[in-house]
Amino acid sequence: MAKKKTAGDGTKGDEQAFRLLEGLSDPSIDVRHKSVEALRLLGKPAVVPLIELLAGTTDNELRWYAAVALGKIGPDAVGPLIGAMEEHRDKDFRRYAAAALGSVGAPAVDDLIGALGSGDPEMRGFVSLALCRIGEPAVEPLTRRLGDANPVLRSCASLTLWQMGEKGLPALVENVRKRQE
Repeated sequence: MAKKKTAGDGTKGDEQAFRLLEGLSDPSIDVRHKSVEALRLLGKPAVVPLIELLAGTTDNELRWYAAVALGKIGPDAVGPLIGAMEEHRDKDFRRYAAAALGSVGAPAVDDLIGALGSGDPEMRGFVSLALCRIGEPAVEPLTRRLGDANPVLRSCASLTLWQMGEKGLPALVENVRKRQE
Protein backbone atom coordinates (compact mmCIF):
# COMPACT_ATOMS: atom_id res chain seq x y z
CA MET A 1 0.00 0.00 0.00
CA ALA A 2 1.18 3.51 -0.75
CA LYS A 3 2.43 5.01 2.48
CA LYS A 4 2.85 8.55 1.25
CA LYS A 5 -0.07 10.85 0.62
CA THR A 6 0.53 12.40 -2.78
CA ALA A 7 -2.83 13.81 -3.80
CA GLY A 8 -5.91 15.40 -2.41
CA ASP A 9 -6.37 18.75 -0.80
CA GLY A 10 -5.48 17.81 2.77
CA THR A 11 -9.08 17.87 3.97
CA LYS A 12 -10.45 15.77 6.77
CA GLY A 13 -12.07 13.52 4.13
CA ASP A 14 -8.67 12.83 2.55
CA GLU A 15 -7.19 11.86 5.89
CA GLN A 16 -10.15 9.62 6.64
CA ALA A 17 -9.79 7.93 3.24
CA PHE A 18 -6.12 7.17 3.85
CA ARG A 19 -6.97 5.59 7.21
CA LEU A 20 -9.73 3.51 5.65
CA LEU A 21 -7.36 2.19 2.97
CA GLU A 22 -5.48 0.31 5.65
CA GLY A 23 -8.62 -1.72 6.36
CA LEU A 24 -8.60 -3.06 2.80
CA SER A 25 -5.55 -5.17 3.61
CA ASP A 26 -6.73 -6.34 7.04
CA PRO A 27 -6.63 -10.13 7.54
CA SER A 28 -10.30 -10.06 8.53
CA ILE A 29 -12.70 -10.18 5.59
CA ASP A 30 -15.28 -8.40 7.75
CA VAL A 31 -12.90 -5.48 8.27
CA ARG A 32 -12.16 -5.35 4.53
CA HIS A 33 -15.89 -5.30 3.71
CA LYS A 34 -16.54 -2.60 6.30
CA SER A 35 -13.70 -0.55 4.84
CA VAL A 36 -15.16 -0.84 1.34
CA GLU A 37 -18.53 0.32 2.65
CA ALA A 38 -16.99 3.20 4.62
CA LEU A 39 -15.04 4.29 1.51
CA ARG A 40 -18.25 4.16 -0.52
CA LEU A 41 -19.97 6.37 2.02
CA LEU A 42 -17.03 8.78 2.06
CA GLY A 43 -17.38 9.07 -1.70
CA LYS A 44 -15.42 11.57 -3.75
CA PRO A 45 -12.63 12.24 -1.20
CA ALA A 46 -11.77 8.52 -1.35
CA VAL A 47 -11.35 8.38 -5.14
CA VAL A 48 -7.79 9.69 -5.55
CA PRO A 49 -6.39 7.72 -2.59
CA LEU A 50 -8.02 4.54 -3.93
CA ILE A 51 -6.62 5.12 -7.41
CA GLU A 52 -3.17 5.73 -5.92
CA LEU A 53 -3.49 2.48 -3.99
CA LEU A 54 -4.61 0.63 -7.10
CA ALA A 55 -1.63 1.99 -9.04
CA GLY A 56 0.88 1.63 -6.22
CA THR A 57 0.46 -2.00 -5.26
CA THR A 58 1.07 -5.33 -6.95
CA ASP A 59 -1.12 -7.17 -4.44
CA ASN A 60 -4.08 -8.31 -6.55
CA GLU A 61 -6.31 -8.91 -3.54
CA LEU A 62 -5.73 -5.33 -2.39
CA ARG A 63 -6.33 -4.11 -5.94
CA TRP A 64 -9.58 -6.05 -6.00
CA TYR A 65 -10.91 -4.38 -2.86
CA ALA A 66 -9.81 -0.94 -4.10
CA ALA A 67 -11.61 -1.57 -7.42
CA VAL A 68 -14.75 -2.72 -5.61
CA ALA A 69 -14.72 0.43 -3.50
CA LEU A 70 -14.22 2.64 -6.58
CA GLY A 71 -17.08 0.91 -8.37
CA LYS A 72 -19.34 1.41 -5.37
CA ILE A 73 -18.44 5.10 -5.18
CA GLY A 74 -19.86 5.35 -8.68
CA PRO A 75 -19.92 8.36 -11.00
CA ASP A 76 -17.43 10.42 -8.97
CA ALA A 77 -14.79 7.79 -9.76
CA VAL A 78 -15.34 7.61 -13.54
CA GLY A 79 -13.35 10.59 -14.83
CA PRO A 80 -10.42 10.10 -12.46
CA LEU A 81 -10.26 6.36 -13.26
CA ILE A 82 -10.23 6.93 -17.01
CA GLY A 83 -7.53 9.57 -16.57
CA ALA A 84 -5.48 7.18 -14.46
CA MET A 85 -5.86 4.45 -17.10
CA GLU A 86 -4.39 6.84 -19.66
CA GLU A 87 -1.48 7.61 -17.34
CA HIS A 88 -0.71 4.14 -15.98
CA ARG A 89 0.07 1.52 -18.61
CA ASP A 90 0.36 -1.42 -16.22
CA LYS A 91 -2.03 -4.09 -17.53
CA ASP A 92 -3.05 -5.27 -14.07
CA PHE A 93 -3.85 -1.71 -13.01
CA ARG A 94 -5.93 -1.21 -16.15
CA ARG A 95 -7.71 -4.54 -15.68
CA TYR A 96 -8.86 -3.61 -12.18
CA ALA A 97 -9.71 -0.03 -13.21
CA ALA A 98 -11.83 -1.40 -16.07
CA ALA A 99 -13.60 -3.74 -13.65
CA ALA A 100 -14.36 -0.80 -11.37
CA LEU A 101 -15.67 1.25 -14.31
CA GLY A 102 -17.80 -1.64 -15.50
CA SER A 103 -19.37 -1.99 -12.07
CA VAL A 104 -20.31 1.72 -12.05
CA GLY A 105 -22.72 0.86 -14.85
CA ALA A 106 -24.78 3.25 -16.96
CA PRO A 107 -23.36 6.48 -15.47
CA ALA A 108 -19.94 5.53 -16.90
CA VAL A 109 -21.08 4.79 -20.47
CA ASP A 110 -20.64 8.19 -22.12
CA ASP A 111 -17.17 8.76 -20.64
CA LEU A 112 -16.11 5.23 -21.58
CA ILE A 113 -17.34 5.65 -25.15
CA GLY A 114 -15.36 8.88 -25.34
CA ALA A 115 -12.28 6.96 -24.17
CA LEU A 116 -12.73 4.48 -27.04
CA GLY A 117 -11.20 7.20 -29.20
CA SER A 118 -7.89 6.95 -27.33
CA GLY A 119 -4.72 6.64 -29.37
CA ASP A 120 -3.67 3.73 -27.14
CA PRO A 121 -5.03 0.43 -28.53
CA GLU A 122 -4.52 -1.39 -25.23
CA MET A 123 -6.47 1.31 -23.38
CA ARG A 124 -9.30 0.95 -25.90
CA GLY A 125 -9.40 -2.79 -25.22
CA PHE A 126 -9.82 -2.30 -21.49
CA VAL A 127 -12.46 0.39 -22.06
CA SER A 128 -14.31 -2.03 -24.33
CA LEU A 129 -14.23 -4.68 -21.60
CA ALA A 130 -15.77 -2.20 -19.16
CA LEU A 131 -18.54 -1.41 -21.66
CA CYS A 132 -19.17 -5.13 -22.20
CA ARG A 133 -19.51 -5.58 -18.46
CA ILE A 134 -22.06 -2.77 -18.35
CA GLY A 135 -24.01 -4.47 -21.13
CA GLU A 136 -27.47 -3.30 -22.16
CA PRO A 137 -27.16 0.35 -21.01
CA ALA A 138 -24.18 0.73 -23.37
CA VAL A 139 -25.81 -0.75 -26.48
CA GLU A 140 -27.79 2.25 -27.72
CA PRO A 141 -24.99 4.81 -27.09
CA LEU A 142 -22.51 2.51 -28.86
CA THR A 143 -24.93 2.02 -31.75
CA ARG A 144 -25.12 5.81 -32.22
CA ARG A 145 -21.33 5.83 -32.66
CA LEU A 146 -21.38 3.33 -35.54
CA GLY A 147 -21.66 6.30 -37.88
CA ASP A 148 -19.07 8.43 -36.07
CA ALA A 149 -16.66 10.52 -38.15
CA ASN A 150 -13.73 9.11 -36.13
CA PRO A 151 -12.90 5.75 -37.77
CA VAL A 152 -11.21 4.44 -34.61
CA LEU A 153 -14.25 5.19 -32.48
CA ARG A 154 -16.55 3.75 -35.15
CA SER A 155 -14.50 0.55 -35.32
CA CYS A 156 -14.26 0.23 -31.54
CA ALA A 157 -18.01 0.72 -31.13
CA SER A 158 -18.61 -2.03 -33.68
CA LEU A 159 -16.13 -4.43 -32.06
CA THR A 160 -17.53 -3.75 -28.59
CA LEU A 161 -21.07 -4.49 -29.75
CA TRP A 162 -19.75 -7.68 -31.34
CA GLN A 163 -18.04 -8.69 -28.08
CA MET A 164 -21.30 -8.15 -26.18
CA GLY A 165 -22.79 -11.10 -28.02
CA GLU A 166 -26.55 -11.44 -27.56
CA LYS A 167 -26.82 -7.95 -26.11
CA GLY A 168 -24.95 -6.08 -28.82
CA LEU A 169 -25.24 -8.17 -31.97
CA PRO A 170 -28.87 -7.32 -32.81
CA ALA A 171 -28.05 -3.59 -32.79
CA LEU A 172 -24.98 -4.19 -34.94
CA VAL A 173 -26.91 -6.34 -37.46
CA GLU A 174 -29.74 -3.79 -37.60
CA ASN A 175 -27.24 -1.01 -38.31
CA VAL A 176 -25.68 -2.99 -41.16
CA ARG A 177 -29.12 -3.79 -42.56
CA LYS A 178 -30.10 -0.09 -42.57
CA ARG A 179 -26.90 0.87 -44.35
CA GLN A 180 -27.61 -1.67 -47.10
CA GLU A 181 -31.08 -0.27 -47.81
